[in-house]
Amino acid sequence: MIDSVNCVKQYNYNTTVPAVKANLPMTAQSSVSIPVKSRGNLRTELSSSDEIKKYTELLSISDRNTKKQLEMLLKSGILLNNNSNDHSTVLENLYKIAKTPRAEGLSATGLLKDVVSTLFYPHVITQQFGDIPDNYRLKAIRANVGTESNLIKQYVLANDVDVEHSGVCVAASIEFNLAQKLPAEFARFAEGLSSPKMSVSKNIQLKNLADNTLDAIWLLNAFEIPYETDNFNNAKLTFAPDKNALIRAQIQTNYRDPLERSPLDVLMQSTFMQVGSQQAYNSLTDRRGGKFNVNDKGLIEFEKTFTESVVSDKNILSVTYQTLDDNGRLIGYETDLATTKKHLLTALDMGENVIIGYTQVDQNNIVINGHEITIMGYKYAPDGKLVFICNDTDDDVSRPIEYTEDYLLPKIHHAALPQCVVANDLNVTPNWVEGLNIYKERRAA
Repeated sequence: MIDSVNCVKQYNYNTTVPAVKANLPMTAQSSVSIPVKSRGNLRTELSSSDEIKKYTELLSISDRNTKKQLEMLLKSGILLNNNSNDHSTVLENLYKIAKTPRAEGLSATGLLKDVVSTLFYPHVITQQFGDIPDNYRLKAIRANVGTESNLIKQYVLANDVDVEHSGVCVAASIEFNLAQKLPAEFARFAEGLSSPKMSVSKNIQLKNLADNTLDAIWLLNAFEIPYETDNFNNAKLTFAPDKNALIRAQIQTNYRDPLERSPLDVLMQSTFMQVGSQQAYNSLTDRRGGKFNVNDKGLIEFEKTFTESVVSDKNILSVTYQTLDDNGRLIGYETDLATTKKHLLTALDMGENVIIGYTQVDQNNIVINGHEITIMGYKYAPDGKLVFICNDTDDDVSRPIEYTEDYLLPKIHHAALPQCVVANDLNVTPNWVEGLNIYKERRAA
């Protein structure tokens, strides 16, 4: 049985809400050429023969649209961006994707196209699962049934691979944030996760998980993510998708329909679900295990915060704004809406995206649904009202959406924010403390 408060923290179901569509961004119209000028602090020119060689070879194997997007990525400074964990550039990682072996059944040129298009316009990221075609069905069923010998359970497992509504909105939002804010790191993840080893390593600072090193280590052990550390400051983590993600990625490589996930989306989202679910996610069923959650779909708030923290290597707090009773009824707010707005605008003005979880309630104020989206900017309407510019990976719309403050602010249950944004207004429970409390409650139950 699922308790109502835990349900509220799921944020994993399909949600349809009214939205005003934002304008589409510019499209690449110019012919492909090699830019030779720099703009500001961004590198927009190929400064070595090696970079020119890599860029030219990528153009030679790309279709017309990808060529245009590559040129725009170069002109915008994204292609030579090196804000990755090992300081490799987007160009270097794209070249590895195109020129080195990929995991079985994945297309190097297809992945190149997906990574380029995602970096060019991250709003193409979606969480929509694809159907399983007949020639993959037996393989998927066998992988999901595994060694189960009970015939009834075999039947249930065989029919559990047809996912109608996904619960990966948290993972998809983290994927979007990584692509938009850390393009070189996104490309590095894409290269490692699609390689034959299907993993990528990342060095993180333990202080970004907890103030105390032992608490940070507790979190790493609790989430069962493979790691190495030889000091009190840093740890080397290994990220990898679940064992069944490759089947999903192979299917999307060969049978992807419009509005469905790309193979790249599959690998990224399954990896982040693995992290959040304590290495207990199954891409075939979109179900998860783990010690912190009694539900088998989605990630709870605590799991989401840990995942976002290690992926971005930032000290992120999950700030809860709505007050719910034991029956999941919305009874008030932890602070006034003006303070909530101030927190969001402060973070956005710092250049941060803000991943939020919002709720829907019935006529009795009982929370009936929740979803995770990303606030990426704001503007003011002609009437002076604040409008939040957002990205939703579950709305079948590959462009930003807009919500007025009157509509969105009362619905925000929690938001992922830098600690400095809320330090003077709210007393937020540290991530590791929340996790330890959840663990104790689960064990006691």
